[in-house]
Amino acid sequence: MPRRMLMPHKSVFSYSRPPKWLNGGHTMNSARCGYRVFSANSSEACMELAKKITERLGAELGKAVVYQESNGETRVEIKESVRGHNIFIIQTIPRDVNTAIMELLIMAYALKTSCANSIIGVIPYFPYSKQSKMRKRGSIVCKLLASMMSDAGLTHIITMDLHQKEIQGFFNFPVDNLRASPFLLQYIQDEIQNYKNAVIVAKSPDAAKRAQSYAERLRLGLAVIHGEPQCAELDMVDGRHSPPTVKNTVHKGLEIPCKHQSPFPGIELPMMMPKEKPPISLVGDVHGKIAIIVDDIIDEVESFVAAADILKERGAFKVYAMATHGILSSDAPRLLELSAIDEVVVTNTIPHELQKQQCSKIRTVDISLILSEAIRRIHNGESMSYLFRNIALDD
Repeated sequence: MPRRMLMPHKSVFSYSRPPKWLNGGHTMNSARCGYRVFSANSSEACMELAKKITERLGAELGKAVVYQESNGETRVEIKESVRGHNIFIIQTIPRDVNTAIMELLIMAYALKTSCANSIIGVIPYFPYSKQSKMRKRGSIVCKLLASMMSDAGLTHIITMDLHQKEIQGFFNFPVDNLRASPFLLQYIQDEIQNYKNAVIVAKSPDAAKRAQSYAERLRLGLAVIHGEPQCAELDMVDGRHSPPTVKNTVHKGLEIPCKHQSPFPGIELPMMMPKEKPPISLVGDVHGKIAIIVDDIIDEVESFVAAADILKERGAFKVYAMATHGILSSDAPRLLELSAIDEVVVTNTIPHELQKQQCSKIRTVDISLILSEAIRRIHNGESMSYLFRNIALDD
């Protein structure tokens, strides 16, 4: 029997107004058009986005059962014929990431062996996207996941705001990387009073391009926080933080090369300066203004909290944190509730109803409209370029 989960209390705030250029209203008859939409997760919290998408499409969710057996194995049973149909699998990623991945892979393989025409994965937040670069004695897990999806039978992926756009190159089939920026920009214009007095803030130089894109389209100023806390993602061990402290010269017959010495005689290795991160500082004026921190992911929130403290010290009278994916792991809701951040704005690419019960500052922007429109256009063979209208490369 599938597991049942109690539906969390609905949040007091959920923003669903789409950007002005994207108008809904298009529907499809799933029986006539030969397509089906399935949800790869059986929990109510994760099925909420799938239900919103199918409502906009004027369709019903495909009949399937997804559950965990007593020994922890995932079982998927397709309860209707999918022969010759275009299948869209909607999979949101809850806290149990690995189980969600197995649900997606097993459902895709079940549909493949049931002779589906094409299998398109709708994965608003792509898991393991932070593990897309080689680390010392590590692995590029994102590439492994792309290969697993291809082997399972997926033929196309629809996702949103990949952590690194280069991830698309890991796949041997099409990937549509949609953007949430039009919805977040619309939220700023509609919900933030006197937003013309705001400044867009990048909490690190890595986020400066995204922040600049937001600032240019809103005709606002830009500020960048320089310097990183010691727990930042880029501080992971990759071999750059332990160079030799002195020059080593190796002479033939006199010395056995050590770990950092060259194996070739007479070769002098240049001294490398260890990387040191400067203290956190702010470039830009935020005094008396609304500071809006933008990024793609809010997960461990220590860097956002530290950025908010700096902004308040420099005179910002209100601080917003805004991102596409609100993972909000571990103790993040409590830290946000106690922080100087006044409001946290994320989309519903990831279910976070439980986190909203722990933190009253979280607001949700609905992006089901653009996902449903992407499904409609792909199935009807229409161009996807309209969904990237006025989208900047750095979004």
